[in-house]
Parts: sequence; C-alpha cells; structure tokens
Amino acid sequence: MVVKKPRIVIIGAGMAGLTAANKLHTMTASKDMFELCVVEGGTRIGGRINTSKFGGDKIEMGATWIHGIGGSPIHEIAQQIHSLESDQPWECMDGNLDEPTTIAEGGFILNPSIVDPITKLFNSLMDHAQGKNLIGSVSDTEKSEHCSSYHKLAANASNMSAPTSVGSFLRQGLDAYWSSGSSKEQEEDLKGYGKWSRKLLEEGIFAVHENIQRTYTSAGDLLSLDYRAESEYQMFPGEEITIAKGYLSIIEYLASVLPPGTVQLGRKVTKIEWQPERNHEPMNVENGYCSRPVKLHFYDGSVISADHVIVTVSLGVLKAAIHQDSGMFYPPLPSFKAEAISRLGFGVVNKLFMQLSPTYERKDEHSKGFFPSLEMVFHSPHSEMRHKKIPWWMRRTATLCPIHNNSSVLLSWFAGEEALALESLKDEEIIHGVSTTLTSFLSHELYNGNVSSEDKSHGYDEVKFSKVLKTQWGTNPLFLGSYSYVAVGSSGDDLDIMAEPLPKDNFLPSSPLQILFAGEATHRTHYSTTHGAYFSGLREANRLFQHYHCLGI
Repeated sequence: MVVKKPRIVIIGAGMAGLTAANKLHTMTASKDMFELCVVEGGTRIGGRINTSKFGGDKIEMGATWIHGIGGSPIHEIAQQIHSLESDQPWECMDGNLDEPTTIAEGGFILNPSIVDPITKLFNSLMDHAQGKNLIGSVSDTEKSEHCSSYHKLAANASNMSAPTSVGSFLRQGLDAYWSSGSSKEQEEDLKGYGKWSRKLLEEGIFAVHENIQRTYTSAGDLLSLDYRAESEYQMFPGEEITIAKGYLSIIEYLASVLPPGTVQLGRKVTKIEWQPERNHEPMNVENGYCSRPVKLHFYDGSVISADHVIVTVSLGVLKAAIHQDSGMFYPPLPSFKAEAISRLGFGVVNKLFMQLSPTYERKDEHSKGFFPSLEMVFHSPHSEMRHKKIPWWMRRTATLCPIHNNSSVLLSWFAGEEALALESLKDEEIIHGVSTTLTSFLSHELYNGNVSSEDKSHGYDEVKFSKVLKTQWGTNPLFLGSYSYVAVGSSGDDLDIMAEPLPKDNFLPSSPLQILFAGEATHRTHYSTTHGAYFSGLREANRLFQHYHCLGI
C-alpha cells in the first residue's frame, strides 16, 4: 500500500491561515514533506485585514493598530520589511492625535475641570478590571493622593457586590464616585452649559468612555462583557502604532514565500466532512492508497480530500454554522466545541470614513489641524433635551476625528446595533445624519460663555461631505462580525476549548488531528488581535510538526 504525502488544507487566507502556511512551508520546503493548500472564500487575501485608500490617504478597513510594540511579532515583521515608514500619508500617522475637544450636545465646550475627573475615574476602573494598578501595586511616591483615590473607588466598587460584567462594575464605580461626594454641584463651573447639570455631564462623559470601550472590545453592550475574564487579557508594553505601508504589507510578506498556486481565491467551503469514529473502524483504501479522512466540499461542487484541515474562519462564521444548522461540519461539531462557540461573544465594529467637501474651509488659521478632533457628549436617547433630529445610530458614537492632522478625511467608530444599522444605510442618509449631528455640536451656541467675544469668528463653516466609505463586517458572510470577546457566561476556558483539535481523543494513530482550529478567537490571552491570530497560526503549525516529529520553533 502506497502512503501519500500528508495533505494539509488551510481554510482562510487571513493572518492565522497565512502564518500557519508560512511556517509549514518554510520549515519543510527542503524536505518536501507536505502537500499544502490555502483555500480562501473571498477574492483577496488578508481576511479582517484590508488596507485601502480613501480621499488620497491610506486607510485600514479592518485591523488598524499594532497593540504595543514591546515583544509584538507584528511589529518585528513590520520593522524587518520596512513597513513602518512611508512618503505617503496614512491613517493615524500622527499616532493618537492631540487631546480631543470634548463638546456636549448643543455646542458646549466642556471645561477640563469637569472632563478630567471622570476620565481618571473611568481609566482607574478599567485598570482595576484588567488587573493593573491595583491598590498597593505602586508606592505612594509614584502616585498622588488624588490619583490613588480613584483606585480606591475602583476597589470599593468591586467590593460593593461581585460584578458579573464590566458594564455593571463600571456603573458601580460611577455610583460610588457620586456617593463619595467627589462630585460637587458647583454652579460656577456650569455657566454657559444650558440645561446640562453637572451630574448629566458627568454621566455623558462617562458614556463616551464606555462607548470607546465598546469599540475596543466589540461588545455591543458592556453588560455582556465578562468581568472575571477581563484580567486575563494581555497587552504588549510600549506605544500603539499604525503601519505606514499598510497592515496588508504584513499579510503579503507572509504569503510571499508560498509557491504559486498554494493560495486559491474564490474557493468557498460549504461542508467539512470528517470521521470522528475512524480510529475504531477499518482503514479505508482507495485505488491502493490510504484514503484521507477529511473531505472539503466547495460552493462550485468540487471536493478536496485532506489529512488535516486548519479552520481559521471567524467565530461569527462558526456561530452561524452551529446555530443555523448549516451543515458546515458533518458530522456536527461535538457538544463541548459547539457550546464554547455559542458562549463566547463576537461583536460588530465598523468604521465610517467621511471626505469633507472641497468647499469646506477651516476659519481658525491658528489651529494645527484641518478639522478638530471631537469627543462628543450626547444627551440620553430618552432625554427630552436631546436634539430630535440627531439619528439614534449616532448617539453612541464617541469620537469624530481626522485620520491625521492634515487630512480632510474624518473617521468615526461604531459598535453593536449602531454598527449593524450603519451597514444598511445609504450614503445620503449617513451624510445627512452626521451633518445634522455636527450642526448641533459645532453650532453658534458652542461659544456661549466658553470663548471670548473676539474669538467667536474662529469657527467652522457648515460641515458638508462629498463622499463616505463604511465597513460592513457584520453582514459580510465570510466574517459575520469583527472580533471576539469573553461574554458573561463564558470564560477563558472556552478560548482554550476553541483551540482543541478534533477528534478530541486519539488513542490510535490512524487519523488524528483531522480538524485543527486557529484564529484570534482561539487564543486565551490575546484574543481579538492580529498578534493573537498570528500566535494561533504558529501553534497549529507546530502541532502538526510535533505530530510528524518535525522540529517546530
């Protein structure tokens, strides 16, 4: 009986899939040990990495940041291939822009004396939830008494009642702040803020930070974000930066070593047929060869057999596979795997890019930027004081900023229901909704009691946009969302379960490791990130190396 070279098929040409392919090829190319193939359902490589152009600037439709440069493999590759420098402008080339101008609905610039305490409170609460800067972790000389008081409030909030979600913990912290008397009704601080009370402003500012956190985590509601798991999430030290030549340059580098034809585009898998009981059945033989235990069925009717399949599709696609009884896996996934998929969270985050009209002119010649970086404090959606014409899908948008200081392209982030709603809106509806919102925030009322009379001329023309570009990760059938989070009712254990190969128990050596899983949602401490996806691709390549007694690094 002739034994064929093992055939490995990787589903998905994103970060995880191409990292695994790169590793498998570079470590075994001279030995010609495997048949390797990457099948991608879409028309491009990259997955949730998609570098594009808009308004003359390089933008990222998907992954944007290298989250910490200290020890990040993505940063190491970017340095190696000289992707961190460019003569052409790119998104967030200035890093995080200067401190934004915080404006309340109705056009009121907020004094730092109101904004800063709430910002410090929120940051302290998140530090506590993430296991950072806990009481006693730093000396009194390193932090002021005023700053440490916020950490004490955070500790007290977590002790009030055992929080189940990050959202409930944050609100306990805000309640504790108000109960402690840290917030005082100082009428002199509120001159020129219309009907806004200090408490309403503080709640609105707190909501800004909650909404930013929603885009960080992809949890549409922070009440669904598990509190206990938050401290397991790990970040690399150092600054967060974007990639001058685009995130896609990392993907192209990983794919560049693969022989022509290894990556097959437009190959959408409809069914993965595997044999969980094969170890207990006689080995099948086809034409004198050992048959391969996994069969991949494609949309065009074609079939590929494989010894090992590395599945790198998104958690959103896996959720659809188990909830809609799509038959993607036959037999269906075992209950331990399906239940972990079901429990974990997978949210939608979308970006909206808006090109300012060529007729728009900034009147303030002394401003460094073309357009201000705005942090927007909205009235509650149910408040009678709210501007009725501001659309509901704008009310949980925290910021609107130019993508770099001299850009005429503005960017806003959306999460949850608002992100999904954005996907179905026509460009004209979006332009009207954003323009209406900005009219309220950049109105003449902006200067009442906040700016001296001689500066009132330094304003903004009516803001008009010539075109918009939105991402649509939620409804794209190849992704069905953006990235994963640990939901209430789930835990880090579920992320480990996601990484377990199938069949689970292999006491006989005939057909182990039929289906392996990689992707950001399979990494316990770096989920939701590109480097988490990268690590997972290495993990599964090394799993196969170990199986075949090859040396993996």
